[in-house]
Amino acid sequence: MSGRPVKHSLTLRGHRTSVSLEELFWREFRRIASERGMALNQLAAEIDETRADIGLASAIRVFVLEQALGNADIGVTQRPSDEAG
Repeated sequence: MSGRPVKHSLTLRGHRTSVSLEELFWREFRRIASERGMALNQLAAEIDETRADIGLASAIRVFVLEQALGNADIGVTQRPSDEAG
């Protein structure tokens, strides 16, 4: 398996964009979208709407990782600011 990112085009709210992710992330991202009964573009648009100041590819990787951790019964990942207090 290659760890090199693979570029795919997505359409977010009518605008085309390219995203480069490793094949493992693409595979899991597609699985999550399918499991939710969503088109990949729709799920990507939701992630795009909620991302702060990080790139879309990074936001998708974080989303996929959070889903994987949650599905493994490890629980929701916490941001450092959530851990204090």
